[in-house]
Amino acid sequence: MPDAPAAGDGPRRDTRGIVDASGLFSRVRFRRHAAAEALRPYVEHYWLIDWDLPEPYATHVVPHPSVNVVFQRYAAEAVGTADGETAFGEVAGIGPGLFTQKLEGRGRVCGVQFRPGAFRPFAPDLPLSDLTGHRLPLDEVFPHTVEQAAGAVTKVLSPADEHARVAALDTFLLNLAPARDPQADLATRLVDRIRGDRSIRRVDAFARAEGMSVRALQRLFSAYVGVGPKWIILRYRIHEALERAESERDVDWADLAATLGYADQAHLVRDFTATVGVPPTAYGPLSDPPPTVGT
Repeated sequence: MPDAPAAGDGPRRDTRGIVDASGLFSRVRFRRHAAAEALRPYVEHYWLIDWDLPEPYATHVVPHPSVNVVFQRYAAEAVGTADGETAFGEVAGIGPGLFTQKLEGRGRVCGVQFRPGAFRPFAPDLPLSDLTGHRLPLDEVFPHTVEQAAGAVTKVLSPADEHARVAALDTFLLNLAPARDPQADLATRLVDRIRGDRSIRRVDAFARAEGMSVRALQRLFSAYVGVGPKWIILRYRIHEALERAESERDVDWADLAATLGYADQAHLVRDFTATVGVPPTAYGPLSDPPPTVGT
């Protein structure tokens, strides 16, 4: 079943990519919100997290093939500052491996998850492969809006009302005035196809079905997505396997491997272990399934 939202749909309600989703949601307030209508061709959803923790907690995520713009605020005890807190914004390229973030004290994050391929219209001169694996300050990615970027950090993070934070995110992105790019639209459509169709298993067959050469497909993904189509096929397989491990107590790993297009269970176990850090049999089952993420 496809799990990619069409432009205009509400935010996803799954937990794909989040390792130990139950542990995370028991410690933080996590919400997703839809972007303004004009931004939905580009933005998959906004994600908001607030926490006030008595002890540190490390959260782990198997990243989606998406660029994120992230506004963050941490209290003094988390960053060791004397002036109360630190706040900043950055652009996070696709993380090639497991992403780990230590949360402690009090903090707030307001993030924008772009649809795969859809960030390029906001930074048309930046090949997305140059951003992969990197986190850059807002003013490095948007140098023509230095003052706007600095002001946006305060406007996004300060309101107590989360809908005001969402409105500030809308304003920041709309002021960047993205121009629709047919190549970006094509890249987004192709990634959505991979995400929603488990029969897509080989890059060469996928390229032929789309009337493209493998090289042209790889160039498009490098420039507009940031990673290659083979990487994306594998990543969405691992996302599905991780969600199954989170939500089911007795996963038939051999059957799941066949469903996801693996030659055998051993190949799935190898990829899962390499990505998540533990084999699937050690990861689950959980005593309680993770909650459905709402808005």
